[in-house]
Amino acid sequence: MAEFELLARQLIQRWKEDPNATYQSWFLWDERIKNFRSIRRGLAQVVAEIEAGRFGVAYRGSSLETVVHSVAEQRQIFKGADHAFLWKPKLRIPDIYENPANQRAFGRLLDHCACCDTAEEIIAGIHTIDRLNIKGLGPAVANLLYFLHPTLVPPFNTAIVNGYNKLTGGKVKLGSWQHFLAMRSGVLDLNERFRDLLSNDLGAIGGLLFDIGSGRYPAPPRDEEDQTLRSWAARLEQARAEAQTLNKALQKQGESDRTHSEIQAWLRDIGLALGYNIWIASNDRGRLHDGVRLGEGCLESLPTSISTSTGADAIRLIDVLWLEQGGDRVAAAFEVEHSTSIYSGIVRMLDLALSGSDLHATAGLFLVAPDARESEVRAQIARPAFNRIADLEIAYLPYGELERHKEAISRFGSGLKAIKAISRALP
Repeated sequence: MAEFELLARQLIQRWKEDPNATYQSWFLWDERIKNFRSIRRGLAQVVAEIEAGRFGVAYRGSSLETVVHSVAEQRQIFKGADHAFLWKPKLRIPDIYENPANQRAFGRLLDHCACCDTAEEIIAGIHTIDRLNIKGLGPAVANLLYFLHPTLVPPFNTAIVNGYNKLTGGKVKLGSWQHFLAMRSGVLDLNERFRDLLSNDLGAIGGLLFDIGSGRYPAPPRDEEDQTLRSWAARLEQARAEAQTLNKALQKQGESDRTHSEIQAWLRDIGLALGYNIWIASNDRGRLHDGVRLGEGCLESLPTSISTSTGADAIRLIDVLWLEQGGDRVAAAFEVEHSTSIYSGIVRMLDLALSGSDLHATAGLFLVAPDARESEVRAQIARPAFNRIADLEIAYLPYGELERHKEAISRFGSGLKAIKAISRALP
């Protein structure tokens, strides 16, 4: 067992160094943390609509679809998370759309887990929903609960289950809450053993199990035969060699990340030229663009009236804010959506709308995205789940227009007039 632990530590260290692996490409991804609050707000809206009897009888177009899409587009580990919630009419699963009692039970589970603080309370909620035997509503729901309690509930999918079984020799099966709870207990034990290499956030070990289960990394052998150990070491070395060159998809993602920073830098520079104080999202301020920190020359902290407001956590994560000089009024807020889901940006705007802040009443709100994404932006903004967004008078600001006019706006512009002139009203 001591030998196994040594090999497992070697595996985890190699995995953390790999830019292709989920640790660097997802767990350390800024957008992962940025979307937590928005997804939680979205789940609260699902609960509110179920309690008020306004949820409806279909997944498509519902607030649940909006939230699940935001989860599913959190890069590799949650890809396909929406499959479990898609309505399968022939099987009539998951049976939370046409069965009002089951729908209310699902809402109560989300509400209970959102309000509780301990693992015991979460497990009690899971046992309650499990006793109802709702067809098709299994532990895939844990992917929602993870965003409510990332230190208490691990993510869950086929690859993670396979990775857990390979690493531990377990026999966990999909589709069973009891099997999920058994796996959760084992995951917590593993996480405790390797806490110095992993994290309190169970997304880290979830990512490790995902990469093992999807075949990217080999689980250490549980016997000590020389041939088995040599074979495992060779496979681990092969994974390390592959990590030296990013695959095309990750290269493209890297370019997208740089482009995101570039657009933030444009908006920062325009705002400074127009005489505004600039706030860069708190988790982006240290990013470099052309060798300069995005937060260079910008506010180090938000005015007290904003930092202590109800929606402060959401406001700090907005990509770029322009604030009036010498005051605390926000003139404009910009969310940049290049490679990330349009869902994510809109959900953050929804978070802002529901935050209790009066920011939306005083500021110009802009969703900044590539020209080619305009139809996608308009399609999503028109969804019933985003009906509150329509009240905010958000504008779509295309990259092309911003690039063509940024120099002229910086030199000759005044206030928001020029930015509004090159933006397009939504919806």
